[in-house]
Amino acid sequence: MTTLASHTEDETTSAPETSWATTWWPRLRPLLLAVTFPAALLAIWHFSTVGRPGSLIPPPYDVWLELQDLAVGGVNDDAYSRTLHIHLLASISRVYGGFALALIVALPLGMLIGRVPLVRHVVDPTLQILRPVPVTAWLPLAMIMFGLGPRSAFFLVFLGAFYPILVNTIFGVRSVEPRLFEAAAMLGCSGSAQFFRVVLPAALPSIFTGMRLGLGFAWVVIVVGEMTGVQTGLGAIIMEARQLSRTEIVISGMIVIGTVGFLSDQLVMLVGRRLLAWSPSHG
Repeated sequence: MTTLASHTEDETTSAPETSWATTWWPRLRPLLLAVTFPAALLAIWHFSTVGRPGSLIPPPYDVWLELQDLAVGGVNDDAYSRTLHIHLLASISRVYGGFALALIVALPLGMLIGRVPLVRHVVDPTLQILRPVPVTAWLPLAMIMFGLGPRSAFFLVFLGAFYPILVNTIFGVRSVEPRLFEAAAMLGCSGSAQFFRVVLPAALPSIFTGMRLGLGFAWVVIVVGEMTGVQTGLGAIIMEARQLSRTEIVISGMIVIGTVGFLSDQLVMLVGRRLLAWSPSHG
């Protein structure tokens, strides 16, 4: 009896441990794995720069203090204090504005190029010639066409987002199974109606891939775009800080761009998962 009671007690005490392991560990494991690599990089950065006042790369703690000062002030109280929201909102408006315009232009154009041979033969060769031209090469021409200021930045962000959306839309449209068009025609769907009922739904996975790439490139290009004489924006303060040798501000701007860009990508992925729940690759 004593042995049986002891065995029962051991099973009772081990049950919560087993339950915790099966319930929480699968949730914590991806988070721990995701944090391990940046934590290692942070440790290497810290031990490589701490205690070296002459180093051009500040230690992580100095960058954290600068981020705090940019956001709420109270550290340096200089011209950059409490200005993060101004620069962040300026950059967000240019990124999302240029991305939205790229989506409006590239989506229908990509569907036409992918579906209509005449449009493909007339328009696609020119676009393919212009596509390898880097955005930085457009910088002088953008300043000539649109002048110094936000319009040039807006145009460069548009260019950065345009081609990924266009190429993936064309790929998605041209990858639609011909049997879908035959089935739609048998059901009475023909002509332009096939664009909305057949082509667009079938191409949506590729379109969302292009949207993710386009939005990512938009955040990459924003620093170049804000070299065109704008006074506000994350790229603007990064370039100003570089000239003033304020490396902690440069790194702070990079961290903010990376964080907001990551959140933007997660937002697009969330929308894609909702709209593409039927797709095996986006479930």
